[in-house]
Amino acid sequence: MLKFAFTIFLYCFTVALNAQSKDTLPPYLQVPYVPPFKILLTDSTYFNKDDLPSKKPVVIIYLSPDCGHCQIQTKDLVDSMHLVKNIFFVLTTYKPIPEIAAFEADYQLKKLSNIKIGRDTKYFLPSFYKVKFTPFVAVYSKKGNLLKAFENGFSIKVLQELLD
Repeated sequence: MLKFAFTIFLYCFTVALNAQSKDTLPPYLQVPYVPPFKILLTDSTYFNKDDLPSKKPVVIIYLSPDCGHCQIQTKDLVDSMHLVKNIFFVLTTYKPIPEIAAFEADYQLKKLSNIKIGRDTKYFLPSFYKVKFTPFVAVYSKKGNLLKAFENGFSIKVLQELLD
């Protein structure tokens, strides 16, 4: 009888532990595809998941315009755009639109057809990704499946290797 009780206890403990570990995973690892985001662009229009070009890899970058690492990451991205022109980038932040517009102008992002930058007005993406540091980067395949997340930015070379 004691052996049976121990077996039941062990089973229940294992089930509870598995349930708990799944609950501690960030949503982006539980649902590993492009999330249903909606961002407000600097021209007062919205851009969402349904507006993404089909059959192109997507990189979502959660940043802060006043973050030094984010500024370096964005400059590197813009300077290397010829290497990643077939990837679509969504840059987003919680900061106010005037700060986003200044950032967009500083890096001339409107000239790049494969980048959209806007405000996550519902604060959905930082919760979805459990962002601790910026820039946070999530890379998705042409089919919209999560390939990799980077909690402290990325290099263009690593991005190219990941998507080749």
